[in-house]
Amino acid sequence: MTDHTASPFRDAPTDRRTAEEVPDTPQTRAPAYKLAFADDEFLGRPELRPVRLQLELLKPEMVMAEKNIESTIVMFGGARIREHPADAKSDAMAELSRYYDEARAFARIMTERSMQTYGRENVIVTGGGPGVMEAGNRGAFDAGGHSIGLNIVLPHEQAPNEYVTPGLCFNFHYFAIRKMHFLMRANAIVAFPGGFGTMDELFEALTLIQTGRMERIPVLLFGRAFWEKVVNFAALAEAGTIADVDLGLFQFVETAEEAIHAIDTWELPEEPREDVPGRPEPKRD
Repeated sequence: MTDHTASPFRDAPTDRRTAEEVPDTPQTRAPAYKLAFADDEFLGRPELRPVRLQLELLKPEMVMAEKNIESTIVMFGGARIREHPADAKSDAMAELSRYYDEARAFARIMTERSMQTYGRENVIVTGGGPGVMEAGNRGAFDAGGHSIGLNIVLPHEQAPNEYVTPGLCFNFHYFAIRKMHFLMRANAIVAFPGGFGTMDELFEALTLIQTGRMERIPVLLFGRAFWEKVVNFAALAEAGTIADVDLGLFQFVETAEEAIHAIDTWELPEEPREDVPGRPEPKRD
């Protein structure tokens, strides 16, 4: 990252280099002597969690601002979906392989459009891993544009997929901050078939929109048959745990072309939500 701020004070990197050149003595070897911002053990202490949360929010934000990225198209979907049906671990997973191609095509078309804004608007962002995420970054690569990968450290962590733009490949410790970066610049969300991670990301976004904590944007679910089999949205409305109108917070699509058309024809509601439909009014004295 480039430091664009001018200051008459010595900068932190200079002092860090100077501190590394001091004489080797019992005092300079002591952990207490290390500069706080250069002390990895200190920064890893439980008491520093608020600082680490702030750093994870700030670093990607600064990088994307420096790259002039103003808006994104978010792609969620399963890491286990393979490009080739023969590589799938089950017949059911093999049937989902077609969504790899749809994700790749969708990302390519959106990136071709993004390049008309010099890569500022509607930049593809994925979780940076395999499966649908790889397809999204790969589609952007096919178009000759850049894309973002928001990876996270997991016990079985793999390297980021090879199609993420290296300068826009981030690694997170905190799921919450990662999800904030997914949504902070989002102009649309597309969700492909996936597992717990995909469900978590999708329902987090829907909850924010439902409760008015986030502006309405297109939310597109690829594969009606899959989604209606794994989530009975209509039953939620029938039970009253969501309002009928909440079923309009998302729509189903099957192909990249349908998704592009849905985004192009989407109309912003005239009024933002100021309450949650179906919930009783709060009691007032």
